[in-house]
Amino acid sequence: MEDILNRTKGGGIQDLFLVVKSDTPGSMEALKHEIGKFEHPEVRVKVIHEGIGGVNESDIYLAAASKAVIVAFHVVPEDRAEILAQQEGVDIRRYNIIYEVIDDIRNTLEGMLRPEQREVVTGRAIVLRLFSISRFGTIAGCRVLNGTIERSHRIHLIREQKLLNSYGIGSLRREKDDVKEVREGMECGIRLEGFNDVKEGDLFEAYKIEEVRRTLD
Repeated sequence: MEDILNRTKGGGIQDLFLVVKSDTPGSMEALKHEIGKFEHPEVRVKVIHEGIGGVNESDIYLAAASKAVIVAFHVVPEDRAEILAQQEGVDIRRYNIIYEVIDDIRNTLEGMLRPEQREVVTGRAIVLRLFSISRFGTIAGCRVLNGTIERSHRIHLIREQKLLNSYGIGSLRREKDDVKEVREGMECGIRLEGFNDVKEGDLFEAYKIEEVRRTLD
């Protein structure tokens, strides 16, 4: 499934292509009925081929050409088809219970959804004094009030309880050393990227962006 997920990170509706093979027509109808229940504006399932019987070489060639996953319900691949699948990098998924098929498809579709991006505040620092350095701009001498601030984080600049803007951290220093992080109680020097009009008493709120997996619900 990893190749499916890697190729579905672009924009627009993402398709999960399936080749479905089952042991009986009744099983096939039940599978198609359950698969047809998946509806979402960003992802969808497309059954490009269905058939009764084991997975054969034609199924492998079709799946390889269309980047499809083969669903084998109560059937197994022929020996030559299994060898060919390994050569072509085709994913054959074997199942005996319908809900396992549906759960697997659901998990794959959810993995295809763009993750939700969420801000997570990691720490706060107050600006105690300012240093102007001609080559670098304004360095804010700060004390970390709580949490941690890492070099890779971004900063919300807060002045008089108002959020002015957000900036990347151009440099993070403790005494004379560049550091990756500072923690509660430490004093440090922070330079904001592209902004020098910092004032004493400003509050730096550090945050990072976390990606949260979405669901179809």
